[in-house]
Amino acid sequence: MKIILVGGGKVGTALARQLSEEGHNVTIVDTNKARVEHLTESYDVLGIVGNGSSITTLAEAGIEDADVFIAVTGSDELNLLCCMFAKKAGHCHAIARVRNPSYSHELDFIKKQIGISAIINPEMAAAKEISHLLRFPGASKIDTFAGGRVRLIKFALNGTQALDGVAIREIPTRLKSDILVCAVERSGDVIIPNGNFVLRSGDQVTFLATQENAHEFFQRIGLPVRPVRNALIVGGGAIAFYLSQELLENHVRVRIVERDADRCTELAEQLPGAQILNEDGSNREFLLSEGMESTEAFVALTNIDEENVLLTLFAKKHSHGKLVTKVNRLEFDDILAGLDLGSVVYPKYMTCDYIVQYVRALQNEAGSNIKTLYRILDDRVEALEFTVHEESAATGVPLSQLHLKKNLLLCCITRGDRILIPRGGDQIQVGDNVIVVTLEHGLHDLRDIVDHAAQN
Repeated sequence: MKIILVGGGKVGTALARQLSEEGHNVTIVDTNKARVEHLTESYDVLGIVGNGSSITTLAEAGIEDADVFIAVTGSDELNLLCCMFAKKAGHCHAIARVRNPSYSHELDFIKKQIGISAIINPEMAAAKEISHLLRFPGASKIDTFAGGRVRLIKFALNGTQALDGVAIREIPTRLKSDILVCAVERSGDVIIPNGNFVLRSGDQVTFLATQENAHEFFQRIGLPVRPVRNALIVGGGAIAFYLSQELLENHVRVRIVERDADRCTELAEQLPGAQILNEDGSNREFLLSEGMESTEAFVALTNIDEENVLLTLFAKKHSHGKLVTKVNRLEFDDILAGLDLGSVVYPKYMTCDYIVQYVRALQNEAGSNIKTLYRILDDRVEALEFTVHEESAATGVPLSQLHLKKNLLLCCITRGDRILIPRGGDQIQVGDNVIVVTLEHGLHDLRDIVDHAAQN
């Protein structure tokens, strides 16, 4: 597909890499010449130095025959203006990143008026993810499918959970838990396991289950399941605002530490139920005096990654609460993985995942659309949810006779109100939603899960 991408910042760079690797014809537009040159030298993309809201620039980028237009500059207004001009000048799908909370209640109106296909608010998405983690604190990562009914949950396996040395096929009978282990991270490697795979203490285990079954499983292995009742948040930006709204609605006590006095005044007016503390969040004595040691959740949301990491490490030393760290830069995720920072949230990954999911879904409007896409375990595994629109080699065949590609696991089938952890006799039917986890990147359609060479 021909894709025009306006904005070459962190998200634009990640998208340029991902979309070009998937074989798309990508043209990136940015006013910064050095940035455009870096991107065109680093990835298989074309580059244009110019303003994405200029009709002349859009024409030079080939807007008339573009399939998708994506605006992810640092300005919400510029992103919307770019999309509006792109829709006028071409016939493409338009996607805009809009982050300002003041627009949060107007997004549907904006989409209809401008004709934008999708609007992404990464801060709101990050806040929802953190809210899920605080409601289920034993998990280090939670991704949702099937409208929230099915969850992909990651946790750290240690010696207290009675799973060390247990084969995966033994879990349902031994713990009477209807879950499916989908991926295991061990010593830097990622494995899509079969039933004979034996878990070891130190593994990072990702499993799929309904919310109720995940709750029962965590109770049986001794991990916390009670939602947190109070949270200490450092940093009063947009994510803190959205998160506090969610937490206050769920009767969680919220305290926000923010060094900017004017921002504190704004937050106090917008969040009357929260306690706003005007102080430098890196003041260790202040944090301890405000009850860091007894807080049930500590969330580091400043705009400086290094400060968030150090704050979380300090909180880890002084608190037994749930720890959440926001990280903006994507380059050091492998280093951060070794620091045990609790749950690390990357808003920019969420933006990339959503856009890649949308682009892949456009390519398969007839067969099986991608409904949900997550890249997990340091971007090495993809978890996808397909909606099955028509019959194919993957439908109407007992799963025991379906030759799936290597390093791929068919995890769940949702059929109406039913949620099936699939067994050998189950079959995929038209109308189903199917969740798969795979080490292979770039699946576009449910048909891609079948190893046709083995099938024949």
